[in-house]
Amino acid sequence: MARRRWAVLAAGTVAQTSQAAAYSGLAVLAPFLRDRYHLSVTQVGVLLGGASVGAVLTLLFWGLLADHIGERTTATIGLLGCGAGFAASAFAPEFTSLVVILAVASAFGASSNSATGRAVTSWFPQAQRGFALGVRQTAIPIGGFAAAVAMPPVADAGGARAALLALAGLSIVAGLVAAAWLVEGPRHAGEPGAAASLVHPLRDRRIWRLSVGSSLLIVTQTTVTGFVVLFLESQHDFSPGGAGAVLAAMNVFGAAGRLLSGRLSDRSGSRLVLIRRLAIGAALATGAASALTGASGWLVVPALVLGGGLSMSWNALAVTAVVEATGARRTGAALGLQQTVLGVAVAAAPVAFAPFVSATSWRAGFAVAAGFPLAAVGVLRSLGR
Repeated sequence: MARRRWAVLAAGTVAQTSQAAAYSGLAVLAPFLRDRYHLSVTQVGVLLGGASVGAVLTLLFWGLLADHIGERTTATIGLLGCGAGFAASAFAPEFTSLVVILAVASAFGASSNSATGRAVTSWFPQAQRGFALGVRQTAIPIGGFAAAVAMPPVADAGGARAALLALAGLSIVAGLVAAAWLVEGPRHAGEPGAAASLVHPLRDRRIWRLSVGSSLLIVTQTTVTGFVVLFLESQHDFSPGGAGAVLAAMNVFGAAGRLLSGRLSDRSGSRLVLIRRLAIGAALATGAASALTGASGWLVVPALVLGGGLSMSWNALAVTAVVEATGARRTGAALGLQQTVLGVAVAAAPVAFAPFVSATSWRAGFAVAAGFPLAAVGVLRSLGR
């Protein structure tokens, strides 16, 4: 039993890593895609945001499906479909078709969010769940790190097409792993939050508040991590590899932050207090990066790494809080709702951020990004611990 739950956790982490690498890979490939399709900064923002539209439209569907047919089937279908979509995107003839195909790929890839979260939740009790979901959520920075390190040399050697095909292969491998090991475990119906499952997540104000607060936090994560490569390359003459190394450092910080915050929340029994503290830290660091945009690259980089890392450290806590506010029977629906609201923010943030930066400045863009975590603190305050 103990071995099985760690195998499930590993499979869920692999599935999430493939999707994190896909999204972060697009951010890392932004300079290559810009040159291949002759894109403006605004079009790069449309590409990054548009690639998430499919996920926004299907996250709730996948969550409901996972509740009905199980995690393994849901994740397997979605990840294999995502791999096929990325393979097709490698041969997109022009910008519009590229965005549409990537949107379809993200629609399939969205299956991993609710399916893996539901599977991990079913195997780990409340006293260990923060850490377990923290491990699963390290997939986001791990995937980002892998993409930041691997994509520039792959694209340098074979172009953007080779890099997109590599991302396709990763999703297909993740789908096969899910088919083999992502199985449902015992539920923990006696936990304090189990009674909450009587209230459907779509009608639960706590789930909506958690979802909105999370979406405000993810705006900062998306803008800082999504545009750091472009910012450092265009404003501080970093090479794609050097800028990618900065993004990799952010992701290492974020992975460590998710593990540590998950462990601390298990010991203290508090998820939301830690989320609010991390939000304040992310706001301060991103604000410092804004103030330093015109300074030496080696002054702004530490602030960006700190801001980006802290902006990734809260996510596992928010997922855990949603799971525990819902109970076991409707975990998929609750996670689907939360991830849908997050997906709207992830899709909208780059589309709004890029033209705002073009019309104003990078300093103004990062300053606005720093304000969103403070708004999240206000939204989450009334939920207590």
